[in-house]
Parts: sequence; structure tokens; C-alpha cells
Amino acid sequence: MTSDQKATITVETTVHAPMEKVWSYWTEPQHITKWSFAAEDWHAPKAENDLRAGGAFLTRMEAKDGSFGFDFSGVYDEVRPHECIAYTLGDGRKVAITFSGQGSDTRVTEVFEAESENPIEMQQAGWQAFLDNFKKYCES
Repeated sequence: MTSDQKATITVETTVHAPMEKVWSYWTEPQHITKWSFAAEDWHAPKAENDLRAGGAFLTRMEAKDGSFGFDFSGVYDEVRPHECIAYTLGDGRKVAITFSGQGSDTRVTEVFEAESENPIEMQQAGWQAFLDNFKKYCES
């Protein structure tokens, strides 16, 4: 790997819900605030989403005790409804999410460029926790 290539990490899940529901729960701010955090002691009090190529998104994530928070944001590079979403994070890393219908289920796969501050395993576990939280919310 050359110095300009970033390691990529893949996380995925199968949601026991139809594509239309999965897509709306993934993309609509009123749903994003219900699942976009990795642990029960966190929450997402605010989400904005301009779902189109060139559009921006922002999700505010905070510890429920108020001790820490940050904005997760970026700009969409590509949006193909019910198929894929690709975006660039504020730090320049790329993320691609694919949605594939499997009967009454939907497979969600995220591939993202790793950052250099935290171990790969930690990043993979964190992003998988978000995805697991999404699955739980979507299936409830």
C-alpha cells in the first residue's frame, strides 16, 4: 500500500425489513436521530440530510451525560435510491454504502477508509455498533 492509499474497512448486516423501510430509516432525519450512535449512553439529538449528490449531511452525536459530543458530517458524492450512497467525510475519507434487497430482507454494506489515529479493529467495531443499532431500530 502506498502512502496515499488508505486502508478500507467493511461492516455489514442483514436487516429483516423491506428495502423501502430500510432506505427511509437510513436517510430521514427523524429516524437517524433514533439509531445513529454506537452505545446506549450516547444519543443523536440532531440530524440534517440533503440527500443528493453535492448535498451535505450532519448528525450531532453526544454522550447523554453531556461530557462529550461531535458532529459527523460530509458531502454526498453519489446517491442512487434503494441502491447506494457514497460520501466524503469532513476529513476527506470516503464512505460507500450499498443496499441490496434479499426477499423481505435488506443487506446493508458499508465500506469506509480508515483514519490513522485509532486501531483498525476499534474502528471496525465502532462502525459495526452503529450498524447493529440501525438494524435493531429498523426491526423494532
